[in-house]
Amino acid sequence: MTHVEILEEIKKMNVSERLRVIEATLYLMGEDLKLVENLAGIVERKSQLTRAAKELFADYTAGGELTIFTSLDSLDFHAKG
Repeated sequence: MTHVEILEEIKKMNVSERLRVIEATLYLMGEDLKLVENLAGIVERKSQLTRAAKELFADYTAGGELTIFTSLDSLDFHAKG
């Protein structure tokens, strides 16, 4: 159904029916906007995590500061309680 056909059908409705159509249409549009906003938030979060991972990559590769403690892996540590 084209928008012209939809408008022709709406013209045949009384005011109360038209209002129900408008309310339902606005509700559907609001749901679509929520989905778009949610998707935008997910994309932004992924972008932030990607940037953070790239910034920290050197720290997690061999020779980086965080790998220096692997030399202690062979030592036996016991927590005292």
